[in-house]
Amino acid sequence: MGQDQNRTAATATASGSVLRFIALICLVTGASLAASQPAGNSATDSVPNSVPGSLSPAQAQVLINRALANELRVAQDSRHPMSYTLRKITPRLTITKQIVETKDGDVARLTSLFDKPLSATAEQQEEARLDTLLSNPGMQHHRKLSEDADTARALKVLRVLPYAFYFQYAGATDSPSGTVVKFTFKPNPNFSAPDLETQALTEMSGEILVDSALERVTRLDGHLDQDVDFGWGILGRLNKGGWIRIDQAEVGGNQWRTVHFKMQMSGRVVFKTRVFDTSEDESGFRPVPLGTSYQQAIQMLRAGEPKTDDK
Repeated sequence: MGQDQNRTAATATASGSVLRFIALICLVTGASLAASQPAGNSATDSVPNSVPGSLSPAQAQVLINRALANELRVAQDSRHPMSYTLRKITPRLTITKQIVETKDGDVARLTSLFDKPLSATAEQQEEARLDTLLSNPGMQHHRKLSEDADTARALKVLRVLPYAFYFQYAGATDSPSGTVVKFTFKPNPNFSAPDLETQALTEMSGEILVDSALERVTRLDGHLDQDVDFGWGILGRLNKGGWIRIDQAEVGGNQWRTVHFKMQMSGRVVFKTRVFDTSEDESGFRPVPLGTSYQQAIQMLRAGEPKTDDK
C-alpha cells in the first residue's frame, strides 16, 4: 500500500470523532426540550407498559420527554468507557479499527483496509504511529482537546433545542427488538438559530423511534427539507435532500450505544464542493476499567484483546 493510501486511511480514522459528534447532536435532538417541559404527574399521564399503540397525546408526550431526557443523561455520562470495533465505508475507502475509550480520549488502531488484513508495511507504519503517540503525550492531549471541543459544541446546540423542534406522536411500529413508538419531528417556525452550529436545525425534520419499556431512542431518521446557508452562503451551504440515520441498541450491562450510522449529504465549504457519504457500524462492545489511560489502551490494542471488566 502506498504512502498516499496510508495518509488517506489515517485521515479517515481521525475523522471518526467528527461523525460521532454529529451522531450525538442528532440522538439528543430535543433532549433539552424534554427537560424543560413538565413531566406528567397524574395517573392519566402514566405510560402503559403493554399497549404502546393506545397512548393518549399526554402519555405520548411523557414518553418522548423521558426517552430524550435519558439520551441527554447518557450523552453526558463518561463513567462507562468501552472498547469496540468500528467499520467505516466511504466512496473511497473501507476501514476497520479497534477503539478504546480512555480518560485521556479515544485511542484507535487500524486493523484492516477494504476488509483485508493490513500489509506488513502498513502494520509497521501503524506500530510506528503508536510508538510516536506513546513518546509524545501532547499528541493525545491535542486529540482530547478536540473531543472536548466537540462536546462543548454539542452542549451549545443542546441549549437551543428547547425552542428548535416540535414532536408529534405517530403510533406504534414493529422492530427487531419488539414494538416501538414513533414520533415525527419538525422545526419550530418561531425558532431563530443564534449561531452557525444550530443553523441546520432550522431545516431538519424526520422521525424518532422509542422503546416504550426502556424509554430509550432506538432510531433517528432526519433529513434536510431546504438548503441551509452558513454566513449568508459565504461560508458554505448544505444542500436540500441530505439525510442521516442513527440506530441505537443495548450492548451489554444496560449500556446503549450507536450501532449504525449513515449519512448522505452534499454541500459547499467556502468555495469547495463536498459530498458526505459515510456509513459506520459499531460492534463488539466491551467495558474497560474506568480511569484507563491512553498508554494502557495502546497496550490493550497491541495485545489484540483489550482488557475488560468481564470476569
